[in-house]
Amino acid sequence: MNGHRMFELAQALAIAKSRQDVPAAMKLFHQDMLLVTPAFGSTARGLAQNEKALTQFFLSFPDYNVVLQGHAGNGDTLICWGTVQMTMTGDRFGVVPNGRRAELPVFIQFAFKDDLIAGERFFFDLSALCAQSGVSTDAVRRKLFGDAAGLRNR
Repeated sequence: MNGHRMFELAQALAIAKSRQDVPAAMKLFHQDMLLVTPAFGSTARGLAQNEKALTQFFLSFPDYNVVLQGHAGNGDTLICWGTVQMTMTGDRFGVVPNGRRAELPVFIQFAFKDDLIAGERFFFDLSALCAQSGVSTDAVRRKLFGDAAGLRNR
């Protein structure tokens, strides 16, 4: 797949997600779609899990907006970078956020198959999100990772 087409798909996904339009996002995904978000320790495989993951994500971040500012690719993989804005809401992370919108740098690695997005690895700084949201990174990491966070009884 050529770089122009890869970026076209990535940009269409950014627009769909910025509108919190799960059906539009799902149309861009290959049936084997793999979404990995290391900051949250989450992985979604296949269309059903990705639909659920996006729906949950938008409940936690209802004003999510991403702007892709640059990209590079090699024919198989596309890397995009830019800025994400989002307000942490609800109690998914076991904390009470301050209601302020966070703005963070982001980079995203995409893979493709059959002219669709087959993989997305979404990278951002969880500590920066927590700091801007007025919550403890340690508390959020405990909620997300449990004892695996290495935070037990400091």
